[in-house]
Amino acid sequence: MPEPIRLATIGTSMISDDLLDAAAQVDSIKYVGTYSRNPITAREFTERHGGTRPFTTLEQLANCKDVDAVYIASPNALHFDQALACIRGDKHVLIEKPACSNRFQTQSLYAAAELHHVIALEAMRPIHDPAWAKIFDSLEELGTLRRATFRFGKYSSRYDDVKAGRHTNIFDTKMASGALMDMGIYTVEPMVALFGMPDRVVAAPTLISNSKCETTNGIIDGAGSVLCTYGPHSGTPGLVVELAYSKISTDLLPSQIEGDLGTMTIDSMASPQHVSIMTRGKAVRGSASTESNRPNSTTRELDIECRTNNMVYELRDFVSLIRDEKLDTLWGREITVRGALQSFDCVTFNSLSVCDEIRNQADVHFPADFRFSSDFRVE
Repeated sequence: MPEPIRLATIGTSMISDDLLDAAAQVDSIKYVGTYSRNPITAREFTERHGGTRPFTTLEQLANCKDVDAVYIASPNALHFDQALACIRGDKHVLIEKPACSNRFQTQSLYAAAELHHVIALEAMRPIHDPAWAKIFDSLEELGTLRRATFRFGKYSSRYDDVKAGRHTNIFDTKMASGALMDMGIYTVEPMVALFGMPDRVVAAPTLISNSKCETTNGIIDGAGSVLCTYGPHSGTPGLVVELAYSKISTDLLPSQIEGDLGTMTIDSMASPQHVSIMTRGKAVRGSASTESNRPNSTTRELDIECRTNNMVYELRDFVSLIRDEKLDTLWGREITVRGALQSFDCVTFNSLSVCDEIRNQADVHFPADFRFSSDFRVE
């Protein structure tokens, strides 16, 4: 049996706790320790999770010979520099979504990983969750796809800070944060993975600050709606996808994918637990009554493997990529490691292209956008 992959982490927030809880369920991973600039925080977090090597500088971690891979869960704006330092130390990196502030940064980082012969992977749960593989495999039951609505909205307690005039990293352009990069990306990436790149993107952001706001360091979004259309030369011609996301309100509606033969409902974008397909019966003319206009329709639940922590799946894929093992991915198709990595990379790059365009239309800009191009490229 091969030696376990020795994993360190950057960041001590709840998402790091969740990742290490998932790592405890993966036999191929051994937790080493965590980096924090605060020595007490680094030591306490490391000890709490059974590690032995707290790190207090990035250089310490990047040069440590006892670490094979690093999970990075710091603020978005720090991902690039921290991941690049680890890559230059010949470490594999698993980077919490979004991988970087924009597509340009992410492509540059992944090119460095290829140069150093290490794996760089974005930790985007839906892309690795088998539930989404079943969703993908069941799309043909819906007939010709016409509409989809992907929703993800939860009120953030950090918005209370914004309303009180206090700074928070969650709503800060210097941290490359905001609703799109935290919540909206959970709607963008499954869309790109399922349907490919849209031909047109039209954004309607809900902004919570202006360019002069010092608390947020400029214009930042609290919520947004986006219409994405697919043209005649796409894999899903005529499809229109609505994305709805928020960190300043709570969205209680399910997501949907609608075809001319049926409709699929999805309870959660990040971690689907209940997915059902209504297959339409014979359509009848409607009336002003309460009777359904789809008699003889049938509804079935997809058999979903429910996990309280689906970060297990991205960790398993990360290990398989490091070990050059075949894996079922994007979705349910056994392909080569290089093919899998290219699939993951393509979804990450193209999703960030969509996010770049949404932000450009919303006039939300990050420090890393100094080389940003407004050209909306489809690849």
